[in-house]
Amino acid sequence: MKTIVKDKKSQVYNQLSQAAYSDPFGFLGPYIQDEHTALRVWMPGANSVSLLIEGQPAIPMTREGESGFVLKGNQDLRFCHYRLMVEWPSGEQVIDDPYQYHSIYAEYEDLHTPIQMYRQMGAQFVTLERDGKRVSGTRFLVYAPNATACSLVGEFNQWDGRRQPMQRLDYGIWGLFVPNLPEGSKYKFEMKGPNGEGLPHKADPWGFFAEQHPSFASVTYDHSRYQWQDGKWQSRPVTEKRKEALSFYELHAGSWRRDEHGQFLNYRDLADQLVPYLCDLGYSHVELMPVSEYPFYGSWGYQPVGLFAPTSRFGAPDDFKYFVDTCHQAGIGVVLDWVPAHFPSDDHGLANFDGTPLYHDPDPRRGWHQDWNSFIYDLGKEHVRRFLISNALYWFDQFHIDGIRVDAVASMLYLDYSRSHDQWLPNVDGGNENYDAISTLKWMNEEVYRHFPNAMTIAEESTAFPGVSQPTFLGGLGFGFKWNMGWMHDSLSYIKEDPVHRKYHHNTITFPLIYAHSENYVLSLSHDEVVYGKRSIHNKMPGDEWQQTANLRAYMGYMYGQPGKKLNFMGTEFGQTGEWDHDSQLQWFLLDFERHQGIQSLTRDLNHLYRREPALFDLDSEPSGFEWRLQDAADASVLAHERISASGERILVITNFTPVPHERFRLGVPHSGSYQLLLCTDDEKYHGSHYDVVSVAQSEAMESEGLAQSLQIKLPPLSTLFYKLS
Repeated sequence: MKTIVKDKKSQVYNQLSQAAYSDPFGFLGPYIQDEHTALRVWMPGANSVSLLIEGQPAIPMTREGESGFVLKGNQDLRFCHYRLMVEWPSGEQVIDDPYQYHSIYAEYEDLHTPIQMYRQMGAQFVTLERDGKRVSGTRFLVYAPNATACSLVGEFNQWDGRRQPMQRLDYGIWGLFVPNLPEGSKYKFEMKGPNGEGLPHKADPWGFFAEQHPSFASVTYDHSRYQWQDGKWQSRPVTEKRKEALSFYELHAGSWRRDEHGQFLNYRDLADQLVPYLCDLGYSHVELMPVSEYPFYGSWGYQPVGLFAPTSRFGAPDDFKYFVDTCHQAGIGVVLDWVPAHFPSDDHGLANFDGTPLYHDPDPRRGWHQDWNSFIYDLGKEHVRRFLISNALYWFDQFHIDGIRVDAVASMLYLDYSRSHDQWLPNVDGGNENYDAISTLKWMNEEVYRHFPNAMTIAEESTAFPGVSQPTFLGGLGFGFKWNMGWMHDSLSYIKEDPVHRKYHHNTITFPLIYAHSENYVLSLSHDEVVYGKRSIHNKMPGDEWQQTANLRAYMGYMYGQPGKKLNFMGTEFGQTGEWDHDSQLQWFLLDFERHQGIQSLTRDLNHLYRREPALFDLDSEPSGFEWRLQDAADASVLAHERISASGERILVITNFTPVPHERFRLGVPHSGSYQLLLCTDDEKYHGSHYDVVSVAQSEAMESEGLAQSLQIKLPPLSTLFYKLS
């Protein structure tokens, strides 16, 4: 117990009236010893306060100062549950005094271990016991070590920072337990900075739900309520993902489809419409662009403020759980874009959170991202590392997601990323590698795979940084996969050339195979390739309308025949012609036309073929799963290779990148036998020319490309063919 000296009482009241007091439990509630005062209550704006103890008449309290009320006497209320009858100008209210609940926070490990932190920090629904009574409420914990005062503000106290000052606890944490606070209550934190200066109201960094503009308030949410139905999915055996057929459909939730009024679909409607569509098209996963709460819709989610809250633009957290649940029940995995590289400067967010650069480096050469006008997380600070790693684990645990694709990894790895020579600071060894980021990414991957062994982590990394998808015990970063940005860039550069010029760029399309097995790659045609004047994938293709569509079909076939998992941004699957526009839905009207129906049918068949044939996926990351059959036919612009499964199955993939058909094309093969046609992208059902092709090609003892056996086949114009050796 603490003794309040008389001459300090007015000083404390003055601090309380300015929301600038850091030790409310030392002055308020029953845990005081002050001139026979049993209880002190701080209630700004109240006309009167009475003490309510069960089985006893109400006891009026005496006003002390402008907003204080005290109960005189030697009555010990420290272990007695009581309530307060407060008379406001607007009427009476019975409340449970928060300042009678003293021990409210967990042990050190629970507050600092990443897998436990999100279960303790922020607004948590807990039940405490007092005088034999179990009292439910919300416990608020926030990390703000440099603040001199912190108050809980919300609609429940008229956003008045004087009403509910929080207690400074250990480890730089502030806490308060508010009994009987209903779920869905809106709140923020009001803080004073290191010099007592007022700060903008801050949203909860650990908040599970948030309002949109203009309030951006955090909202209390109970994670325990939702009843999951994906038990079968969750009980799957642990598998090695690099040996699986993974086909990702990248999706922006706000612009895939809109309702009849042009408004967003909520998560539930999106699930009900999207899941059957993806099942029909044969995708194994949906990859969502960031859903962590973000203030500016035009950022597409890549400027997140509420890392622990699914954006409320599309519904509540339970609605997002329904989305994931529905995907899982249909056999579709869910991957989220995750953004640990930077955060925006919005006043209600992490920027200068407690009046100091708590989450970023104050030196702009390390703490400010010039390209994105955002702060860079300071991964040299232990609390920042744990905060981010805890967030990654949170999405797997509370939302049952299956993977994260980590955005902008290259910007994290290099201190000089997108900076001139005088705009960055070297590491301790004088180099440009960000050792703190490297360490954090390794730790994150280790934690994810330790706690969720069936998960996957994917890096968007655009440089040749070694070992991105190698295990950390072998010196790698520990990601499961890496986006193959080189393949994307080179293959699109090649396919955009007019076919007559492609022979001069032949090395561009073959070069990615030199390093195709250096990482566990995902071949990605992402949203970044269909915005800002880059044109849609369909409209990158040269030629007239027919040639554009044929080029796209051939290119898609080539992609599915290459080593590496597959990712397509929404709209590519049916040949969207316009650039992606986040303010509207996809061009679904194009499916009224046969050529776009054909592209969609081809996507469907490619996905199902890919997932059906182990030769196309199970040795993606092994050189033994790929053999060139023809790589130097630049003049003809024809490529041929074989994909090989672990059990020895072989699929021959041949692409003709010109509109010139080949009636008698001879190709050497290492094995004799029959090659059965599995798919031709020029087929009539895909709106192709339906050029007459060989459905079964029999090898002949005729040398070609240095091989004793060869096939003679027909190659349609602008096409890719798949043949399986039997």
